Amino acid sequence: MKFASAFRAAALCTAVALLPATTAGFAQVEGRASPEFARLFATYQRIKASYVEPVEDEVLIRGAIDGMLAALDPHSAYLDGVALERLNTMIEGNYQGLGISIQMEDGAVKVVSPFRGSPADQAGIKAGDYITHINGQLIFGMEVDEAVAQMRGPAGTDIEVTIFRPGRDDSFEVVVTRGVIELEPVTWELLGGNIGHIQVNEFSADVGADVRQGLSELQAQATGRLEGLVLDLRRNPGGSLDEAVALSDLFLSSGQIVAQRGRNRRDNIFFDAESVYRGDVADGLPIIVLIDEGSASASEIVAGALQDHRRALVMGERSFGKGSVQTLLPLTRDSALKLTTARYYTPSGRSVQEGGIAPDIRVPQLSDPDAERRQRLALRESDLRGHLINEVSIEDESLIRDRLDDPRFQLTAAELEEMGIDDFQLDYAVRTLRRTGGTNIARN
Repeated sequence: MKFASAFRAAALCTAVALLPATTAGFAQVEGRASPEFARLFATYQRIKASYVEPVEDEVLIRGAIDGMLAALDPHSAYLDGVALERLNTMIEGNYQGLGISIQMEDGAVKVVSPFRGSPADQAGIKAGDYITHINGQLIFGMEVDEAVAQMRGPAGTDIEVTIFRPGRDDSFEVVVTRGVIELEPVTWELLGGNIGHIQVNEFSADVGADVRQGLSELQAQATGRLEGLVLDLRRNPGGSLDEAVALSDLFLSSGQIVAQRGRNRRDNIFFDAESVYRGDVADGLPIIVLIDEGSASASEIVAGALQDHRRALVMGERSFGKGSVQTLLPLTRDSALKLTTARYYTPSGRSVQEGGIAPDIRVPQLSDPDAERRQRLALRESDLRGHLINEVSIEDESLIRDRLDDPRFQLTAAELEEMGIDDFQLDYAVRTLRRTGGTNIARN
């Protein structure tokens, strides 16, 4: 399997680097760190000699590696052949299962996002849910690959998962019928009033080109000219840094898109407009970007770039706040490190680490009856154990101001359902664009 393929889904906003290690380099490290390595080796020897049961070397070495990476931050990890193959499958082909993206969080399986239209999505599983049991069996503390293996299976077969949803008092069971999951990173539709809606579900290969194709098809479908575009990045956990740059570049004709700054000079990279596409392919079309607490990393790069350049109005909820870049560093033919090597910054110099992207207009998802409770208990980057600290101090008020009540948003989910509105955030964005009459509201 090629590392270049695996990298596209390996992390949120990931860059690939192949860094050869020389013998001289290892000798330098060993010379500087020999007391620490001696302590590690002494611990290994004690365990091998005195533990109550024999322990395989593979268990001890893997545990040491996992422990080192866990001490750094929540996003650095060791990936072996199974994990790399799983990531490759997720991005390059299809598979049979539930259609959800998950991550391990302190031993618990957390749903990052259900894929739109997937069996999990249709069964009502939501971003931020925790899966505690599979077919009645507790899965806390399970390796992520083992949990994935249990949830996958032949299309048409049923699986019962127990869900704990922040904001609810009790867990509940959901029966999901597995299906064939066709990965669709980009989908689009033309809405009333010649408003285009492009949903980007993840930043995998060719997302920039797919969005450009979607925009062209929407322009062809429109009666007359396209009046506005909703670029929907909600529940998008990120992906390729290159594709985030490409998507941003579609709508920008000058200036910086994102800056990446790391410990080493080679990790300091600046990405500018017109590095992928020439000019603004949307020719000034009014754009609203929708984000929420599940919008992370590459999604935040796009939202931050278009917001800083006043090219788009950002609506929704404050984003996740993952402002770090992970690099995939191959170790062997079937193993690699996913290591945090840099932070990224928006064109105005903002780091979204911890704080996230604040929307220009905070629009709650009123059509979801659990949205308010889930927002109060939403887990973001700043809540993760061992997360990187933003170098710029963030006042507490700035992190909670988007939770204040707004008199414009008082309708209940039941009232919206009676009105035929099942996605209030999208409906609000579309109505806003219709009122603008083709004016770029981000520049007003």
